[in-house]
Amino acid sequence: MITHLRGKLVETNPTYLVIETSGVGYLLHISLNTYTQLPQNENAFLYTYLYIKEDSHTLFGFITKIEREIFRLLISVSGVGPSIARMMLSSMTTDEIQHAIASGNVGVIQSVKGIGVKTAQRVIIDLRDKITKTYAIDELSGNESNTTKNEALSALEVLGFNKKQSEKVLDKILLDDINASVETLIKKALKNL
Repeated sequence: MITHLRGKLVETNPTYLVIETSGVGYLLHISLNTYTQLPQNENAFLYTYLYIKEDSHTLFGFITKIEREIFRLLISVSGVGPSIARMMLSSMTTDEIQHAIASGNVGVIQSVKGIGVKTAQRVIIDLRDKITKTYAIDELSGNESNTTKNEALSALEVLGFNKKQSEKVLDKILLDDINASVETLIKKALKNL
């Protein structure tokens, strides 16, 4: 399987791009998030996923590993194909998708075109436990404190606290203790909210 490509961007479009590597042009289907983060110069590095069906082989491109992993998780859900997964990744950031699944927010997932109530519920049921893998990838990418903050923020939202107020409180706590665990952040935030 092709895991990544490094090469020259020959053609870019909000839904696909062509990247030339060693004289071969690869057509990659991409999300809007990937499109907006593409480098301005001609050289690019993209993670890929090869989706194989009976009648076609389709290559998808992603700017980050986390986006590729979320795509893989989404297409593993019955009723969610690559088009809907790409639509989700275009409509929401990877953080928003992770938080919606982790917090069981059916409305956010259902807001994506092509996803009904049952499919949104199935996404949450199937992926709630698996979404921790994507958090682990975030940590490996150097976003550990950001992920910790996001997990704590998500937990506080589930408890019914205002997102903006919670975020301000968490930022203050992280200024004092940058290495605070999720549990510590939540406990300290609950005292200050």
